[in-house]
Amino acid sequence: MDVDPRSYEQVAIKDNEIHNIVLSYLVHNCYKETVESFVACTGMKQPADCLEDMEKRKRIFHYALEGNALKAIELTEELAHGLLENNKDLHFNLLSLHFIELVCTRKCSTEALEFAQSKLTPFGKVQKYVEKLEDFMALLAYEEPEKSPMFHLLSLDYRQQVVDSLNRAILAHANRPSYAAIERLIQQTTVVRQCLSQDHNKDGLPPFSLKDFLKS
Repeated sequence: MDVDPRSYEQVAIKDNEIHNIVLSYLVHNCYKETVESFVACTGMKQPADCLEDMEKRKRIFHYALEGNALKAIELTEELAHGLLENNKDLHFNLLSLHFIELVCTRKCSTEALEFAQSKLTPFGKVQKYVEKLEDFMALLAYEEPEKSPMFHLLSLDYRQQVVDSLNRAILAHANRPSYAAIERLIQQTTVVRQCLSQDHNKDGLPPFSLKDFLKS
């Protein structure tokens, strides 16, 4: 079942609701300067400790993305003490970023190996980390690791995935929403429309496409 886009116009959305959705996205992604401008323009009330929290999270993400994962780990422990101890997956992923940085320098293969043995190998006691460890260690066998089958581990996309997970974990640790409101709305819209499409698939209608929906 498809919905006539004209029917959306019958649903009234208050400006402050839209403002809250936008603000949620900006705060979630640490757009500090934009938050300040947006709050000033709309007259909204700024969330308590909002700016300080964004600044701290932004510093952590900057270090993680720029290749200083150990500093990101240090600052994470200061901001969200105990988080990494309780979230082994996240801790492993952050440590892996430092290992990758050592591999990429091509001058620190010995240091990379020593780091892997001291910091990453202990995770091998848990089966789910074994395959990941094998992939990371295999990078050491290539003179040009970016041309190896595991090249994706060196990509900015991988770093960004780790940083996104870290962001959500820090927010959840502080009892704040781990997803921006707009993300939740899109997720819910997608699930609902997919369910409706499946229920009416017998009518020969195409499956729901978020990309096409956003163009409508």
